[in-house]
Amino acid sequence: MTGDPTATPAVLPKKAPQVDLDRTRERLTRLGLLHAAERLGEHVATAAKETHPPHRFLDALLEAELAARDERRVRTSLKLSGLPTGQTLGNFDFAFQPSVERSRIETLATCAWIRERESLLLQGPPGVGKTHLAVALAVRAVENGFSVAFHRLEDLLAALKRDADVHPVRLRQRKHMNVALLIIDEVGFEPMSRHEASLFFRLVSYRYGRGSILITTNKGVAEWPGVLAGDRRSSSGGSLSWCEPGGPRKSWRRSSSRRRSQSATGWPRLLATTATAKTV
Repeated sequence: MTGDPTATPAVLPKKAPQVDLDRTRERLTRLGLLHAAERLGEHVATAAKETHPPHRFLDALLEAELAARDERRVRTSLKLSGLPTGQTLGNFDFAFQPSVERSRIETLATCAWIRERESLLLQGPPGVGKTHLAVALAVRAVENGFSVAFHRLEDLLAALKRDADVHPVRLRQRKHMNVALLIIDEVGFEPMSRHEASLFFRLVSYRYGRGSILITTNKGVAEWPGVLAGDRRSSSGGSLSWCEPGGPRKSWRRSSSRRRSQSATGWPRLLATTATAKTV
């Protein structure tokens, strides 16, 4: 039995041409665009489904590559920094520590002070969150592309003493000398010896104008001579400036401008904030 010879044969829908992505994926890999190569098929399918123009497809593919690279950079930098994990601005309890001005911390989180190579002093009694804030600001610095190193004072002094006789040229290659932001945690819990204070002063003097330092301490500025082996020259309030919480914003700006006139042989000007709320 046969059909009607005069009937028009059914027209089958055309299949979309198969796109061979292997060569494109290989070229992306050779160019080092590994994430783009891995997600190429996904982006091609999305572009075809949404009928995206070629330039929009390419832009989305490159944006995904850049985002993946930045994520890898941040992850690697955090690992190399020595920062404790899990301490961010997002999980800091500002309600528990009302003396910490959230607006000031958010301003510091812009990292403008690091770009200006200024230094920061976080002062308060134990348990008020100084280390948490320091680490959180450092995480934000890494996210903004700055190199960071975290040291507790005890560990840093041990490293400085090991390098006491190292030639200055080699000494400058040490990470704590050349990172954009050096964090020194727990200054003041134990007084330094004269030798330690001298090494510490050498570090701060070298970094002046080259990079920022963030110091956490339980001692007020007036108590620093005792911390630094009684050396009032190294800890003089005349070479430090700071702002108390709630102080006028113009005082902070004056501190920033006066910093530029500070002699390179003295302590850098410090932007400082204190925390005096209840401890944990």
